[in-house]
Amino acid sequence: MASKKKHIQIYDTTLRDGAQSENITFTVGDKLRICTQLDQAGFDYIEAGWPGASPKDTDFFDRAKKELKLKHAKLVAFGSTRKASNSPEKDKILNDLIAAQTKVVCIFGKTWDLHVRSALRISLKENLKLITDSVAYLKKAGREVIYDAEHFFDGYKANKKYALDTLQAAAKGGADRIVLCDTNGGTLPDEIEKLVKDIKSKMRMPLGIHCHNDSGTAVANSMAAVKAGVTQVQGCVNGIGERCGNANLVTIVANLELKLGFHCIGAPQLKNLRELSLFVDEMANRASDARQPYVGLSAFAHKGGMHVNAILKNSKTYEHIDPTRVGNQQRILLSDYSGASTMFYKLKKYGVDISATDPHVTKLLTTLKDKENQGYHYEGAEGSFEILVKKAMGDYKPHFELKDFRVTDEVVSDSGGKATSEAEVHLAVNGHEEKTTAKGVGPVHAIDQALRGALERFYPSIAQMKLLDYKVRVLPANLEGTAATVRVLIEFGDDKTQWGTIGVSENIIHASYQALVDGIDFKLFKDRV
Repeated sequence: MASKKKHIQIYDTTLRDGAQSENITFTVGDKLRICTQLDQAGFDYIEAGWPGASPKDTDFFDRAKKELKLKHAKLVAFGSTRKASNSPEKDKILNDLIAAQTKVVCIFGKTWDLHVRSALRISLKENLKLITDSVAYLKKAGREVIYDAEHFFDGYKANKKYALDTLQAAAKGGADRIVLCDTNGGTLPDEIEKLVKDIKSKMRMPLGIHCHNDSGTAVANSMAAVKAGVTQVQGCVNGIGERCGNANLVTIVANLELKLGFHCIGAPQLKNLRELSLFVDEMANRASDARQPYVGLSAFAHKGGMHVNAILKNSKTYEHIDPTRVGNQQRILLSDYSGASTMFYKLKKYGVDISATDPHVTKLLTTLKDKENQGYHYEGAEGSFEILVKKAMGDYKPHFELKDFRVTDEVVSDSGGKATSEAEVHLAVNGHEEKTTAKGVGPVHAIDQALRGALERFYPSIAQMKLLDYKVRVLPANLEGTAATVRVLIEFGDDKTQWGTIGVSENIIHASYQALVDGIDFKLFKDRV
């Protein structure tokens, strides 16, 4: 077991290496906001881009000088060794790094003799000189210099002596730390640990590790390197990055802190890991991975009745840590695998004080399984589930009654193919009959607007709720072409919380109406409590 006092530096490259991921683009504003979050999370280094490589990165470093106020992390400018045709003093890459005015710079150089001969097309000796010259020039400018040994593990396996010579060239130039990079992501954990130990025995200077995930082992490789003696881990939040991504710092930090006893960001900051993960995904405009270890929505979700029964007695039976330590929470899912224990847990959560042996629990369980057979799916629709509970317990009083509704879609020839939708709803509300018509950009939007138009004068708080997400799926058991049964899931939110509802029907409009009505009903029940 490692000493609990030993600190492992966390070096984040989400904004540089992570931004090279397919379909991910960060604006300058995004990068500034993410830097602030990484700093607050307790990360040690933030590699934010390559000054001079693009107008965006140049603009970022210009704005960072004026706008970014980091309290803990060190901002890092990234680049490469000088070009072979330039002296350090005349090399644009090195001078752009100095002009960025960060206290720390990170440059990479060629370690693999194959790259020196095939990519740079210079002699092996000349490559060593440009590594030493580049590091020395940046050190002379007063910078902390981190040297990334690109393709180190491939290079070391191909030509051990030369790969070691490149590390010694960086050390000769005065590098503060050398980082061993598995750039192609093809090395496995046992190799990483063995080779890092070998380098540790030959070089007496701080080492780091930088792993890619092409073999699915980037996290394991990073941890193996730490066990072998490196004191800095480079990677990205959520494991984003080109090809298969970089080592996932969220998982690595949690593993090092909670499993191996190292200090990375500390217990208080660990509780913000899920929030950090969600924030970066939001900035990257991508859906979060529900199955991501530690911080994913499903990381501590339990569905099977036997599992639920066990964790209600002792959460350690099916949870490897307390989820709150990383800002997550335990979730009990509802499905046809659910047992009475699951139902009892859910009822308690909704404030229903009832014995697990009460006949209502058995009735609810039967109703739930019947609904599941019809295609209902309450794992993402707990608003609809609470309404189901209220109905079964005799505690349901509808806020309005549907008389009828209709929806029409129209495409006019001179509209350029653009469709318009109109919905009319006829409701009974508190003894009054309301008939309202509204237009929308689509049928669901039109129904939503018509319902709001009819109900808001009776229930003004409806104006606070927003439709956040809408999903429709064809149920696989009913693959009957356009006549198939569909399931509609809608997510709503207001200024306090979010909730999901569900509708199932062979008619997509009817299924959508069910989910919309449950969403409004849940909002009104919630406001009444």
